[in-house]
Amino acid sequence: EIIGGQEARPHSHPYMAFLQIQTPIGVSHCGGFLVREDFVLTAAHCLGSSTVVILGAHDVQRRESTQQHIPVLRAIPHPQYNPQTYINDIMLLQLGNRTRSNQVIRPVAIPQTWAWLKPGTLCTVAGWGRISLTRGTSVLQDVQLTVQRNQECKSRYFSYNSLKQICVGNPREKKTVFKGDSGGPLVCNNVAHGIASYVNKRASPPAVFTRISSYLFWIKTTMRRFTQ
Repeated sequence: EIIGGQEARPHSHPYMAFLQIQTPIGVSHCGGFLVREDFVLTAAHCLGSSTVVILGAHDVQRRESTQQHIPVLRAIPHPQYNPQTYINDIMLLQLGNRTRSNQVIRPVAIPQTWAWLKPGTLCTVAGWGRISLTRGTSVLQDVQLTVQRNQECKSRYFSYNSLKQICVGNPREKKTVFKGDSGGPLVCNNVAHGIASYVNKRASPPAVFTRISSYLFWIKTTMRRFTQ
């Protein structure tokens, strides 16, 4: 999912989740991130008929002893998600059982109130997506990306909405998220502020991320409603 990044230090992003998603045409993959022992946050366009979440992974093609494989009990995409415009591209996954938090598996904080990230803010994104237009990887990659002025995305993407989305990645650098990185978190100062949503087909930044702080009420009420 990451272009222009590098292999992550193993388990330096203990909130990262790898999603194996069953769809009508086969298995697809997304990223996601643990926000509570029993909930993973990801993108609504990562919805499938069934999903398994892998936590504690570095290389997802190996059965590492640190990994926990947990089936998703309930996938809850945002009720107003629009697949044409990718507005409200956010989904909660309730896990079939609670994770055991340890050194390699730990939730990440999300904003407590509505947050506006200043352009120039440096954030980190991680994922198992493509590392070039054609090459994939099974090892977690990460990259540092800067928040851009909303104008950079408004001029490129007709449906961009600055209240619900964040514009990320310097257009002059070849660093961005790509296929397979969807659903992964934009982490700034140890807080997850965004969810990887989309970038253009040439993988040239900026990319669009869902703004988590616009959905705090929905996230909190949904997690409360489905807590076992």
